[in-house]
Amino acid sequence: MCEDLAGADSLHIADYAVFVLMLLVSATIGLYYAWIGRSQQNTQEFLTGGRKLTALPVSLSLTASDLSSIILISIPVEVYRYGAIIGYACFRYFLAQVFTCEIFLPVFYRLPITSTFQYLELRYNKVTRLLVTFLAIIRLLLSGLAIYAPALALNQVTGWNLWVVIVVTGMVCTAYCALGGMKAVVWTDVFQVGIMLAGLLCVISKCLFLEGGVSILSNSQQGGRLNFLDFDLNPLRRHTFWTISIGGTLGWTMTSGTSQTQVQRYNSCKSITHARIAVFISVVSYSLFLGSAVFSGLCLYSFYKDCDPWTAGKISFSDQLLPYLVMDILKSYPGLPGLFLAAVYSGTLSTVSSIINTLAAVTLEELIKPNVTLTDRQLLHISRTLSTYLICSQFQFGCLSQARIIMGGVSGSPMFGLFVLGILCPFANSTGGLFGLAFGFAASLFVSLGSMLSYADPEMTRPLSLSTEGCNFTIPGSLNWTTDLPTQMNSFTMAQVQDGATHLLTRNWHSPSYLYFSVIGFITTVIVGAIVSLYTVAPSLMLMKEDMLSYHLFKLIKCKVSAVA
Repeated sequence: MCEDLAGADSLHIADYAVFVLMLLVSATIGLYYAWIGRSQQNTQEFLTGGRKLTALPVSLSLTASDLSSIILISIPVEVYRYGAIIGYACFRYFLAQVFTCEIFLPVFYRLPITSTFQYLELRYNKVTRLLVTFLAIIRLLLSGLAIYAPALALNQVTGWNLWVVIVVTGMVCTAYCALGGMKAVVWTDVFQVGIMLAGLLCVISKCLFLEGGVSILSNSQQGGRLNFLDFDLNPLRRHTFWTISIGGTLGWTMTSGTSQTQVQRYNSCKSITHARIAVFISVVSYSLFLGSAVFSGLCLYSFYKDCDPWTAGKISFSDQLLPYLVMDILKSYPGLPGLFLAAVYSGTLSTVSSIINTLAAVTLEELIKPNVTLTDRQLLHISRTLSTYLICSQFQFGCLSQARIIMGGVSGSPMFGLFVLGILCPFANSTGGLFGLAFGFAASLFVSLGSMLSYADPEMTRPLSLSTEGCNFTIPGSLNWTTDLPTQMNSFTMAQVQDGATHLLTRNWHSPSYLYFSVIGFITTVIVGAIVSLYTVAPSLMLMKEDMLSYHLFKLIKCKVSAVA
């Protein structure tokens, strides 16, 4: 079924029209809220919508901030290569939202704060707050991959200029982030969620028409893609029910419960009841999206089961598979390829707008307000300027995808552990918090770097087989389907890399599932922080044995017994 596509020449003017319309509507929403909000006098209105938003739009905005274009492209590829077991992510997302509603949401909603890191100063001290803020800003800045990755994935398939698309994305984000504030971000997310769902459904509908639902499931079963019954307890396995349920739940709780992006959204609700409803509605919408993405991965496999375009050299890397399928099956329907491209970039816009709004809030509340005395009107202008500047800064970090992944795993779980320690451990103090943060950071860094340098055992990752037996053309060169590397990298080079890595580290010892990286950093932070706090807390603030009547009674009885003896 693989065939050569003409890139941009395959696109109809209707495809460009749909894509441009999506960008115009997104920018118009921002301009609308900039116009009706021109009388905004403070940053609270700009950054949190004045706490006047209702549950439904906020729930869809929560979903949009979780569903980046990276997920829309990579989940189908994950199913294509490793099977549909990733669908258990719906379960982990539900558990994460339960923990968020019961533990974190009440605390953050009750406090008069814009940034989650303000809590750290209230609970610990200013040093802890500034240190975590610094780590969070670096982590967010490295999220420029949200712009770069989908642009790169679509570049070869569509022929669109990479940097032109990136600049246009940034300009549209500027229009509604810097001008409209949180209200514009939320309502633009609502529009973009609809576009993302429509893009996925048009791909699924066409595949159902061509292949048939029963045929897709049958082919997926024969190809080993319906691998839901994997309950292996081995923590080195990449994906099993347990790694997704345990590691995935903690990772999503970290994002949903304490990330500035999510907290800023549910804090924009008019009441805590609306905030809770928004969180649980987001479970339904997220599950719908994830289910659609998983099924589109099954469609992808059913369509290319006999001629894998990646192994065949028709595309450069695996994340181009779904865009390739779209251009393959929808190019004769003007407007539908454009709808899918609009869906991918809707995911990009929603993610980038979330990052920018978050960075503006964190920078203003953590670095500017505590050090400079300004009026609310001046602070509002600074917020808008920051939104514009921070969008531009995203372009500088697009190629550092490896750094972004490391920072996400290394910094996220220790920060989450610090929040949990503060909320659930009354005796935790700033000394324990800082020691816990440092040890958690070291532990997560160790396992992350260890995993990158160690040999990836196929028995642990278990990539599924791909075939080119049905291709009706000559395959240029060969590609190892277990490794996501460019087609031009020969087998000799790959062998050198793997042999070198094997000598650096023990074969499996440093390679737990990547979903457990956050668990390791989190547990280390909480345990070390709790122990150090117990040993460093002022004695006058703790219950001592001398305070208890039972201690003195026991001591008296012991003395009497000793005297008699």
